[in-house]
Amino acid sequence: MGTAPGFRLRAPAAADASAIARVHVATWRATYGHLIAESFFDDDALRRRETMWREILVGQDSARRLVVAEVDGTIVGFAHAGSPLGAHPVRGLQLYTLYVLPAHHGSGVGQALLDAVLGDEAAELWVARDNPRALGFYRRNGFGPDGATADDEETGLAGLRLVR
Repeated sequence: MGTAPGFRLRAPAAADASAIARVHVATWRATYGHLIAESFFDDDALRRRETMWREILVGQDSARRLVVAEVDGTIVGFAHAGSPLGAHPVRGLQLYTLYVLPAHHGSGVGQALLDAVLGDEAAELWVARDNPRALGFYRRNGFGPDGATADDEETGLAGLRLVR
């Protein structure tokens, strides 16, 4: 898909499910470890994420956009976007997830992933209200709150919808 200094973007394969799940759980621990229960980061959580990502990758819908970033052959981040999942979408495209391992924050990986799945298109996303790093990143990319809020059903985290 693309390269930049120190990392490469590519479309994932079904064999990447475990690696994506490890990044998913590790980034949740780093970002939300002080806000949600340990059960979101334990071995059972990792197995659930592996199953989830295997199902997503095997059943990959061509309308969905999924990209991984790797450094030296190891997945360090991913982004996933597609048609809005909520009951009352305000844009035709939604960023579902964008996670980068903390060791790669500030490296350009997150920006490259966002650009790869959204480009400059109008989109919506949900972000935890208590995630200042993500809020700043999305603000720099033209997103702002539209007033919609919701608690995440899985974690209970208070969320904001951002749009551009």
